[in-house]
Amino acid sequence: QPQEDGPVKCYELQYRKTNQKNSVKMVEKACWEKVCDITETQFTLSGLKFDSAFVVFRVRAKNKTAAGEFSESVAMETKAFNFGFDSSTAHAELKVHGDTVTWDPQRVKGHDPRLRCKDVKSRSATPSPNKTSGNRGGRDRFAGESYTVLGDQEMIGGCHYWELRLVADWKSFSVGVAYRSSLGRFDQLGKSTGSWCLHASQWLQNALAAKHNNRVKTLEWLALQQVGIYCDYDNGDLVFIDVERLRLLHSFKTKFVQALVPAFTVWCGGLTVLTGLQVPSFMENFLSTNRSLSDLSQ
Repeated sequence: QPQEDGPVKCYELQYRKTNQKNSVKMVEKACWEKVCDITETQFTLSGLKFDSAFVVFRVRAKNKTAAGEFSESVAMETKAFNFGFDSSTAHAELKVHGDTVTWDPQRVKGHDPRLRCKDVKSRSATPSPNKTSGNRGGRDRFAGESYTVLGDQEMIGGCHYWELRLVADWKSFSVGVAYRSSLGRFDQLGKSTGSWCLHASQWLQNALAAKHNNRVKTLEWLALQQVGIYCDYDNGDLVFIDVERLRLLHSFKTKFVQALVPAFTVWCGGLTVLTGLQVPSFMENFLSTNRSLSDLSQ
């Protein structure tokens, strides 16, 4: 409380991030973020990106003339899922730069850049994995027409949420999860027992589908720009959300038995991934509506 007389007018909340468990006295170098003019004794801080292991909080009261001393700092553990792209798995024609991956055929020697997105009159809507790229790269790198890259962190339990944003003029992408060991270099997402994905294409014709174990469920077409992915490992839920429209796209119900990694396929376009996010409150509405299909769930 302020030392001067007078009722409390408002509160000021301050917080800063750290990766040190016993860190209350070890974060002096980090700047405090402030939320001012809080008039209630309860407050929800939203929109945080949990890219650190802990967040340290403190609060003080203010009246018209002065501010009181800060409360004792409290460190709270964050459990949001943070990951990046594992560039060692990326197809030779994919360019990974920070949290963005783009299809870049000019990276492969001998690939005519004039062909970019126009060379596919002879290409089927679902590319054949039999073709190989000009540069195979490392042993774990995807090749052929599996334009895939995996995440660099595993999920072995808990609830996780991340989003992707698509670049303009994208033609085809898939997003989902997979057992790393279930994918060979030429395997495409959704064609094995150990991978689940949402696939969208604007090439030749618009198509949106859920894929698992080489089975396909056609979905109502939506022009997507931002997709949310929710994975509850313990309950076997994998949910895809159209974030802009807050609309359920598809959900899988299964039993995960190995460590999962996020997985992405990009052809003629690119995407940016957003991680370290809180599970949004709107997910409760979607989890109460089960649209999983038995023929794709197991």
